[in-house]
Amino acid sequence: MDATKQWNVTVEIDEDENTTMANASLRTPAGLDVTGVGKADRNPLDPNVPEIGDELAVARALRNLSERLLHATEKDITSVTGEPSHVHR
Repeated sequence: MDATKQWNVTVEIDEDENTTMANASLRTPAGLDVTGVGKADRNPLDPNVPEIGDELAVARALRNLSERLLHATEKDITSVTGEPSHVHR
């Protein structure tokens, strides 16, 4: 069966003077909630460019979300097959 699906990721960014935190959240149609977290710390000697902190924190949150989703996939495969699984990264 051919199908086109769309999943949406919500990204929230919080900043203070030298630290940017990002949360990337996904809820699958099956009801699985997965959230990745990313942090970027600015060296106080570097210029204050908020966009760079946002980019780095979001990139790290998305990478963390991806790892958590892969881990959930491994658990699902194991529950279906009854065998330990490892998804290649």
